[in-house]
Amino acid sequence: MRDHVVAVDIGTASARAGVFDREGRLLAKAKHPIAMQRLRENHAEHDSEDIWGAACKAVRAALAESGIAADRVAAVGFDATCSLVARDAEGRPLTVSTGGDDRFDTIVWLDHRAIAEAEEISATGHPALLYSGGSLSPEMEMPKLMWLKRHLPETWRRAGYFFDLADFMTWKATGSAARSRCTLTAKWNYLSHETPGWQQDFLAQAGLDDLLERGGLPHETVAAGESIGCLTPEAASDLGLDTGCHVAAGLIDAYAGAFGVLGGVADGGALERSVALIGGTSSCIVSFAADPKPGRSLWGPYYEAVLPGHWLVEGGQSATGALLDHIVRMHAAGGEPTAELHGRIIARVQQLRAEQGAELAGGLHVLPDFHGNRSPLADPHATGVVSGLTLDTSFDGLCRLYWRSCVAIALGIRHILETMDGYGYRFETLHVTGGHVHNPLLLELYADVTRCQVVVPETQDAVLLGTAMTAAVAGGIHAGLAAAGQAMAARALARHADLGTSRSYDRDYRRFLAMVRHRAELLSIS
Repeated sequence: MRDHVVAVDIGTASARAGVFDREGRLLAKAKHPIAMQRLRENHAEHDSEDIWGAACKAVRAALAESGIAADRVAAVGFDATCSLVARDAEGRPLTVSTGGDDRFDTIVWLDHRAIAEAEEISATGHPALLYSGGSLSPEMEMPKLMWLKRHLPETWRRAGYFFDLADFMTWKATGSAARSRCTLTAKWNYLSHETPGWQQDFLAQAGLDDLLERGGLPHETVAAGESIGCLTPEAASDLGLDTGCHVAAGLIDAYAGAFGVLGGVADGGALERSVALIGGTSSCIVSFAADPKPGRSLWGPYYEAVLPGHWLVEGGQSATGALLDHIVRMHAAGGEPTAELHGRIIARVQQLRAEQGAELAGGLHVLPDFHGNRSPLADPHATGVVSGLTLDTSFDGLCRLYWRSCVAIALGIRHILETMDGYGYRFETLHVTGGHVHNPLLLELYADVTRCQVVVPETQDAVLLGTAMTAAVAGGIHAGLAAAGQAMAARALARHADLGTSRSYDRDYRRFLAMVRHRAELLSIS
């Protein structure tokens, strides 16, 4: 009986795989590293064959640990970062690198080489931009494609396929070049609520008139929870599965995580009062609504990017976990930001707070935009600011700066949520998943700074779980996404804001907004 699913999450540095039963229990998981090449500033590249190989190793290891036989797996699902994969007309790797090596055929999501192209498209004011916050980020696919066509014309000439990374994985698994509604709507400016979904005049303004032909892109998309097809014999052999296993339409990783934590309320009124925070290297804020609520700097609203009949919208911070790593690495008392060092810093911060109270490092103020501001300013050029530094190079000095950087990250989330409130979103509950659940400082701050109830699912793999939920539908285990969400949702723990402490963060928030204004004022001085 096929009553299990496999979920594969392709992250920035590794591929992870999990084996789930029909109730959403994670029976086993494994991961394998992925290589990344960085030849120039703002350039980051993957080898897609390395990614496929890492995924296969992770799936095989997870299956072996679970003890589940291949003929009990109904479906496999893939989620991935919004990285861009280039292949030639025969499906062979095609370079996206200035180094010219065809092996490096994937522009990583965090690559910011296409900032100028993103600004150029944004300046057109095309109506399609209403569904991407009024502008495009260099992390989206259209600016990256423009950059490729301009700077690597031979790659463009030889191209036969351009894939979002999740769609590349389903292509490798099935041989089908069908594309996910999730990926095309969220990252390719495909308007799934309109017919046709591709806006030819928009592509023309971007200089990409021939994109559909060069990229092997279809006019129709496959909804989340639908099957792309079954595994090919070669893919089944690579993964340690069999050809009776279905392959679910791919997902953007953050949206898989959002569904993983919000799936349990996907069929009720609580859905629109809930928002997911997927915190890791960067942070994403994701919510679902029955009606479109466009807003500047928000990615979306995207129709049926995950849930049928619903619009998905995303805000985000470009560097959060990465910011804390940077603080640790750059400080004289820091070093390589290992989990052990983060743990020592967090423990000492807690001791200092117990001794000094809410005023710990109250003279230190941070703007966390060290890698630009995704939301709510939509400014990839924004830079970080630290006010109140002294000559202190001690470990306690590092801990104080780390603490105030955590505060700044939470204040940035509040800034996003308050901006979304102005567009008509009303949130009461913040569902947190990702690496940030391991940082007690951030969990406390998310509640106290935003005054939302913070809910943390007992599963630490909500991204894998959301992908497993869609795979369970594609494999016929559950009748639809809402049913899968209800049946497979993890139990959760709730944390409420300390309203007494929250008032001190109101003052921090006023200072945070003042720093945003002052930064803009400094930049305006000629």
